[in-house]
Amino acid sequence: LFIGGEFPRSESGRSYEVTDSKNRFLANAAMGSRKDARDAVRAARTAYEKWSNATAYNRGQILYRIAEMMEGRKEQFVSEVMSSEGCTKPVANKVVTAAIDRWVWYAGWADKFATVAGSTNPVAGPYYNFSTPVPIGVVALVAPAKSSLLGLVSVVAPAIVVGCTAVVVASENRPLPAITLSEALATSDLPGGVINVLTGNAGEITPWLASHADVNGLDLAGVTNPALAIELTQSAAGTIKRVLPRPTVEPDWFKDPGLERLNFYAEARTVWHPIGV
Repeated sequence: LFIGGEFPRSESGRSYEVTDSKNRFLANAAMGSRKDARDAVRAARTAYEKWSNATAYNRGQILYRIAEMMEGRKEQFVSEVMSSEGCTKPVANKVVTAAIDRWVWYAGWADKFATVAGSTNPVAGPYYNFSTPVPIGVVALVAPAKSSLLGLVSVVAPAIVVGCTAVVVASENRPLPAITLSEALATSDLPGGVINVLTGNAGEITPWLASHADVNGLDLAGVTNPALAIELTQSAAGTIKRVLPRPTVEPDWFKDPGLERLNFYAEARTVWHPIGV
């Protein structure tokens, strides 16, 4: 687990075996529990104020640094993607390169998103009226089940670049790239608690995140069970969360991600200001 910038043991003390695409043993991963999920939300909430108030330039530079840290461990990521996803080395290399580039792509949006998503609104009177995007708060993300690295980065990076903090439930069967990414995050300039990673059974962990009153958004990108997606959506309604629905098929993460997730993780704040004489 990766919570608050540290690597604690699971509160439950449980673990499970991680195997490769040919069902060969790779590692033992922590089985996250309700208490671990609550600790991760607390860490994300604690980190939120400082991270959301950081300048867009600062957040962008930190995302660039994360990309650099991944580049330094590229061979390890390639090896883990190969074993997790059962692909060849050239394909795994393409995946890892795309994941690194995805951090850079979102880093470039850090100081541009407000310009694109914001506006000056026409009003009748001696006032200025501005709408600017602000982060929605703490978000819970279910990482894609199949794309263990590129899909993971594609849902996490847009959340933090707009100023949200995140609790990520890694792919249950393919958690190793997420764990190694956590190690890269821990040695980057990212403040502890901005990204928290839980491993284990999504069906066990996510209901507690969906119902948690201190979670403001829920991304169901990696939920494979339609019944669970419905349950989580209904549970999230109890605390009026934003919910990004479960895709019917896993997206092609190599495609241009566009601004959908940036817009999802931000909301418009409008300010009125009198025109000076």
